Amino acid sequence: MSRRNATGGTAATTATVFGEVLKHFREAAGLTQEGLAREIPCDRSHVARVEAGTRVPQDTFAKKCDELLGTGGVLMRLWGRIEWYPEVHHPDWFERRAQMDAEAVALRAYQERVIPGLLQAPGYAHALFSQVASGAAVEERVRARLSRQPRFLADNGPLYVAVLDESCLRNAVGSPEVMRDQCAHLLRVGQHPNIRIQVAPAGLFGLVRPRGSMSLIELRNGRWVYSESLDRGYFNNDPAVYVRYSQTYDVLRADALSARESAALISDVMEGYEQHGQVRTRRGDLGQEQLQRQQRRRLHRSGPRYPRRRPRP
Repeated sequence: MSRRNATGGTAATTATVFGEVLKHFREAAGLTQEGLAREIPCDRSHVARVEAGTRVPQDTFAKKCDELLGTGGVLMRLWGRIEWYPEVHHPDWFERRAQMDAEAVALRAYQERVIPGLLQAPGYAHALFSQVASGAAVEERVRARLSRQPRFLADNGPLYVAVLDESCLRNAVGSPEVMRDQCAHLLRVGQHPNIRIQVAPAGLFGLVRPRGSMSLIELRNGRWVYSESLDRGYFNNDPAVYVRYSQTYDVLRADALSARESAALISDVMEGYEQHGQVRTRRGDLGQEQLQRQQRRRLHRSGPRYPRRRPRP
């Protein structure tokens, strides 16, 4: 693997400084980490790690903290200046694609089965990599994946249009909670003016889909068609190939759900994962209650037996 700087620039400040500033405003507002976490809402551990400089917060986190702590937008401005991923590792075969992401002026993508890396929530990416790695390797691969996102989420970021096959939303990764949060993440990032997310429904007949996931990458000095296998990326800058795939993509995008319709579908899928999690919790509670009843029965049966007194005639 090679080592690269995510944006090629110099960090204006560090994650540790952001954490210290957040802690200062939180304490000035008289809130504990748990109290702030309840208001956001998120886990207390997330607030603790952000303050320690070991967790990269999303822009929505910084914006919400500004609102709750009355900072006047200080945290959001600071968040935008920080290079959150000063050094990350990418697989050698993916290095070229990562560099293109750092330089692209426009990106159009079609994705099957798995949410594309530029749209993955941290929990989803972690669950995905946990299937093939463990420990520090998972954390490093998650950092590398998330390092590609800030440029597209920043103000005036490059155009990014993603058409997701519905299988991306339906294929279970991690847990219902992970999938629910991933759907919520799609709804949030889809509100950025430079990002459009559309869904190609599984049950819609007549859709002409590409033969597999692919990206159309527009650079200042050229245009590329990109696709990949498990451990290799494929690049093609033949103008005729680009035109052919671009036409297929544009037709698919026109026939797929609009961004607004897609957001409604994503919301429905997210609600389904929420209900699934609630059912699982209820089943867990019911199972625990049944276990306790069984234990009480065993205790009762194993205890000493006393003869019943029968009323005399």
